[in-house]
Amino acid sequence: MKVKVISRSTDEFTRERSQDLQRVFHNFDPNLRTQEKAVEYKRALNAAKLDKIFARPFIGAMEGHIDAVSCMAKNPNYLKGIFSGSMDGDIRLWDIANRRTVCQFPGHQGAVKGLTASTDGSTLVSCGTDCTVRLWNVPVATIMESDNLSNCSSEPRAVYTGENAFWAVDHQWNGDLFATAGAQVDIWNHNRSQPVNTFKWGTDSVISVRFNPGEPNLLATSASDRSIILYDLRVSSPARKLIMRTKTNSISWNPMEPMNFTAANEDCNCYSYDARKLEEAKCVHKDHVSAVMDIDFSPTGREFVTGSYDRTVRIFLYNGGHSREVYHTKRMQRVFSVKFSCDASYVISGSDDTNLRLWKAKASEQLGVLLPREQKKHEYNEALKKRYKHLPEVKRIIRHRHLPKPIFKAGALRRVMVEAERRKDERRKAHSAPGSIVTEPMRKRRIIKEVE
Repeated sequence: MKVKVISRSTDEFTRERSQDLQRVFHNFDPNLRTQEKAVEYKRALNAAKLDKIFARPFIGAMEGHIDAVSCMAKNPNYLKGIFSGSMDGDIRLWDIANRRTVCQFPGHQGAVKGLTASTDGSTLVSCGTDCTVRLWNVPVATIMESDNLSNCSSEPRAVYTGENAFWAVDHQWNGDLFATAGAQVDIWNHNRSQPVNTFKWGTDSVISVRFNPGEPNLLATSASDRSIILYDLRVSSPARKLIMRTKTNSISWNPMEPMNFTAANEDCNCYSYDARKLEEAKCVHKDHVSAVMDIDFSPTGREFVTGSYDRTVRIFLYNGGHSREVYHTKRMQRVFSVKFSCDASYVISGSDDTNLRLWKAKASEQLGVLLPREQKKHEYNEALKKRYKHLPEVKRIIRHRHLPKPIFKAGALRRVMVEAERRKDERRKAHSAPGSIVTEPMRKRRIIKEVE
């Protein structure tokens, strides 16, 4: 006769150390766990509430400038370094981890309007309203780590003078060229005191310029005549031009999908476009209540951060119509520049109140080293929220954001105006001949025409 016995190895339930957690074995048979869905729903609800309780996105402010922060640039070669330029001509290199100034770059006589660093992180290029472009040597990381060289000053390596004020600058990816925007788009080489190429389409000033991260010879610009223009350095003439109803203040390419870019517009929205198909936007990102001043994509390409004239910083998913997070403080004024850190963990904003502010990209993220079981717990909570996010109570808690009263009221007023315009269009269409009025989607409505 065969006798079946229950046996188990002592290694399965014996703790290796006294501090280890006791192993617990679960039987996941749904017949034995009739309350499984209810328990999971309650856990998802608690996880959403805990996220709100521990949402402390603001890490700290970096003081030092004596005028508004007008532009920023990341150091691709140094994770903790970021450059900032202000309206009084001061340029600083910051150590984000210690929140202190590492080096200053004096020299500009007017506002610094553009900053960019070469891909190897050795050269900083700045431009401003004093009609000069300046090249600087960036101190190496070993010097930046030392404490005795704090607040060191640096002399420009080269100074190039133009005829008009410069409004933006950007460096080519893995190349020696950089582009400046002003009365026209100038292409410069590190070793040449005159532009190697010049592009111009129209008479208005160009206010932003961005090189494509995937195709180094392609760049996009926006101008004060409400246009977005694509240039190819391999041909002598501009490639395509898109004219919108309102001005575009800044442009950012998606680093993971280099054919797509997002434009920060004066009409409170951001518009994502495919460079191959400019007749309509891929997505319209709404939520700001004033002009969007700057935009920057995360290195992952899955989300981007925007700074606005309404004194808030918002984080959007690359394909999301509404913001995932909104950051604000009582002291923060109009935000002129924003940047994602190179590891996509932090957001840096520069505003009119002379401060740079450091934020967490995920508001409730736990800082510091996580134990493996803590990491698993966070992943489990995220999976629960994703699974039950469609249920009303969980959805309400996840979506709720506290806003300052002026922004809340401005948002409500903006929704009333949009709804009134929609009703007016419906009535006009109802009282017109069938087919005489065609309703355009929002993705096409803000575009006037495309010129090739």
